[in-house]
Amino acid sequence: MVNTNGTHEASSEPSESSSLSSQGENWLKGVEELRLHPYDDQTGRPIERWVPGATIGYGHLISRQEWPTYKDGITQEQAEQIFQDDISPFVDAVNRAIEVPLEEHQADAAYILAYNIGVGGFNSSSVVKLLNDPEAQTPYASLEDAWKAWNISNGQVNQGLINRRKAEWDMFSKGVYETW
Repeated sequence: MVNTNGTHEASSEPSESSSLSSQGENWLKGVEELRLHPYDDQTGRPIERWVPGATIGYGHLISRQEWPTYKDGITQEQAEQIFQDDISPFVDAVNRAIEVPLEEHQADAAYILAYNIGVGGFNSSSVVKLLNDPEAQTPYASLEDAWKAWNISNGQVNQGLINRRKAEWDMFSKGVYETW
């Protein structure tokens, strides 16, 4: 188990997660908010044509190729299936990248971070380095600092991401599943 200070501690019952818990899923769905019609992720406004950042469901980015499928909207059932399909590669990436046991709430927070910053960002992050080796050399003084550094969107510090990272960190470090 990883302590909040980044050190590893033996656990009498290490609970290595291999999937997002129902509590983690509910948290992420609540943050992403269900939208059955396409919208621009940067502005939150509905869209009639594809734009970079076109989004639907629980934060599913619509590729240009997918636009014809999603342009007229989706059902809640479709949104649920898209979410399950979307979260799976991020869960797999975290499970491959993290070499130490995590408690369920820690794994949930890591899955949610990866979902938001992408597999490439997660895999190359100081978060992964510090989780696997608390003595790793990174630009950050702590795992918390490395986690909360993911607060930039379009080249600028973003208050929404500051809030999200704090909530994710509270989930990771305290097992608190609260939003802002």
